Amino acid sequence: MKKTLRIIGLCLLALFVVYTLYFLWQKSQPVPTVYELVKPEQRTLVKRTTVAGSMEARRQLAVKPQATGVISRLLVEPGDRVKAGDVIATIKIIPDMAQLNEAKSRVEAARINLAEVQREYDRVQSLYKDGVVSREEFEMKSSQLASARESITAAESQVQVITRGQSARSEGISITDLRSTMTGVVLSVPVKEGASVSGTSAFTEGTTVAKIADMSDIIFRGFIDETEVAMLKVGMDMELHLGSMQEVTIPATLDYIAPEGEMQNGAKMFEVKATASIPDSVTIRSGYSANASIILGTASNVLSCDETAVSFENGKPYVYVLTSDPDDTAHQQFERRAVTIGLSDGLSIELKSGVKPGELLKGNQKN
Repeated sequence: MKKTLRIIGLCLLALFVVYTLYFLWQKSQPVPTVYELVKPEQRTLVKRTTVAGSMEARRQLAVKPQATGVISRLLVEPGDRVKAGDVIATIKIIPDMAQLNEAKSRVEAARINLAEVQREYDRVQSLYKDGVVSREEFEMKSSQLASARESITAAESQVQVITRGQSARSEGISITDLRSTMTGVVLSVPVKEGASVSGTSAFTEGTTVAKIADMSDIIFRGFIDETEVAMLKVGMDMELHLGSMQEVTIPATLDYIAPEGEMQNGAKMFEVKATASIPDSVTIRSGYSANASIILGTASNVLSCDETAVSFENGKPYVYVLTSDPDDTAHQQFERRAVTIGLSDGLSIELKSGVKPGELLKGNQKN
């Protein structure tokens, strides 16, 4: 009995030793690398790019006064519709003392000159009546007198413009009445009644009293990176998606590409503009954010595969084609093959040559 138990024990020990050796041998074997298989398929590829921008009126302007003063009355509010020539504000003139003193000095100088010319005219007129001077000399003095009178009238008118904003000779034209120069909608009124405003001149742009835009002609305005601008052409169709109306798609046509780029956040960006065809049921407000989707190219019914299956070396594309049994994942074998690629939509890429339909390509490594 004891001998039997000893034999059984030795057998169990031997089995344990054999199993341990087999287990350690299996652990030492390298694990085969398994790759996903990509099957090329016939697809229609559409390459798009997205441009971020906003909606705005094609024609918009800032209305600024011609004289420095104080807003005594505002006649418009944001959202009001105005016509060209409508008064939008009235300005109380605050004369510039340097200009006023200079204008008054010109008036005094003109008066002194008029008095002198008048005395000379009276003298020549008396001599002309006596036949002492010629008619030509008398007419010359008459012209000088008329010119002197005109000079004093002009100097006095300048004083009136500086102090009151208009003169007796302005025929109703007043720089105290600020008028709209276009028909449109008032976008903003950045000033209030009682606020001081400065007039436009050679040294200052002046204070903006109101911004007016023609909201009947809306465009999309955005910026595109220099890596994609070369693929754009004037006349391309676009689709606009508004941030405030996700369900609305507005068709547009690209009609402007900036000839010069500008740096934005370290990248060279080019301005683009597109004319939007706004449906009657959609109301657009200036400044709406929008994304423009532009079709850069289309390839219909072409052989293509996932971009993950294509690699590059020195700028030349290639793929790995499966040469072993697709079901034998433990012993996958691939053949490197150069390919010619075409259009890419960011997920799939066209295979023009190098791969036949039905072949399988090496994709990403499985975890």
